[in-house]
Amino acid sequence: MTVTVRAQRFAAIEAAVSRGLADASSSKQAAERVVQSLAAGMGWPIVEMWLVDDARQVLVCAARSTTRDVRDFCQPELEYGVGLPGAVQASGRPRWIPDLAADATSLRSRLATRYGLRVAVGVPINSGSVTLGALAVYGEHVEDPEDSLTALLAGVAAHTGQYLERRRAEELAIELARTKDEFLAMVTHELRNPLSIITSTAALFDDELDDLSNEQQRQYLHIITRSAERLTVMTGDLLDLARLETGHLGIDPSAIDLAEVIGQAVHAAGTAAASKHLKLTADLDSTMCLYADADRLRQVADNLLSNAIKYTPAGGTVTVTAHLDGDDRIRWTVADTGIGIPAADRPRLFRRFYRASTALQHRIPGTGLGLVVTRAIIERHHGSISVADHDGPGTTFVITLPVKPPA
Repeated sequence: MTVTVRAQRFAAIEAAVSRGLADASSSKQAAERVVQSLAAGMGWPIVEMWLVDDARQVLVCAARSTTRDVRDFCQPELEYGVGLPGAVQASGRPRWIPDLAADATSLRSRLATRYGLRVAVGVPINSGSVTLGALAVYGEHVEDPEDSLTALLAGVAAHTGQYLERRRAEELAIELARTKDEFLAMVTHELRNPLSIITSTAALFDDELDDLSNEQQRQYLHIITRSAERLTVMTGDLLDLARLETGHLGIDPSAIDLAEVIGQAVHAAGTAAASKHLKLTADLDSTMCLYADADRLRQVADNLLSNAIKYTPAGGTVTVTAHLDGDDRIRWTVADTGIGIPAADRPRLFRRFYRASTALQHRIPGTGLGLVVTRAIIERHHGSISVADHDGPGTTFVITLPVKPPA
């Protein structure tokens, strides 16, 4: 192919990519049009676009064009650093494999040679200093690195990265507006319920006061108190969310015993668990000293226990464990046998205003704020919180905390 012909072909590919991105109605459609343009323009047997899934910390194949049956090779996702796409994403630099048969360290390269592929080129998809993923192409002939081809792919990747960043910002703005509307409607509903209960119970109390026994008066007062406590928790979450938005959700650390903090929370949750006939157990080290904010970690414990009790049907079990994991950190879990969280919901569970589909299906009240604040508190303590992957009912939250703050 002459230099002039190749230049014309490259220009046609770039134009096709630009048209595809301009006409795309979603990030997925954009990815598909980019790989199709590259495959059609250069005749490559396989073209792939891989994008980072931040929540799961993996690379996901957003689009792929193939001209042959290569099932073993066409994996849906890759760990960071694995295969050509993983290596390119991890390094943030282009990589050219002139002879896949000589790339003995890569399982994917060995699979590629099985299907008659000989050369592979990968370039990062960047947005500023952030690597969003990688473009990878595979050809049928051994070929030494060529600057003009690498430059073409890098240009397409840069154009794609800019598009994806704009698209993500637009989609995020739309999603934020939608969730805020839903949140306002939900909070209005959640505030109205306890306020209505307090108002109506107080009115009944006033009308029937002379005819009520001491026990009946206590029952009315208990209803009012319980609804007021629900409002207090809700307003506390809203205030914490406001502090989180402005970066003012602070902590006041001191030397504490986490076993004591968790033990107090478990004891306080005992009444609520017993009222649902739940078995609440705790397996804690006798002492777990660390430098942290006791009040904030008690807030974490109360929130996770409250959720576990709320989402576990009568007769279930809630289990709390906390143990020293080595010399430098603590592993703390809260597990239940409740309605569970579908795998598809888990990556979004810690987003503002988000509620799992199972909670909505069972019509269990809530604002979707508690876990957002909980994660913020844990991260302010330089720790992490996640949902353990498992099949079947129930949910397990796993927290790790450093015993000493970072130097």
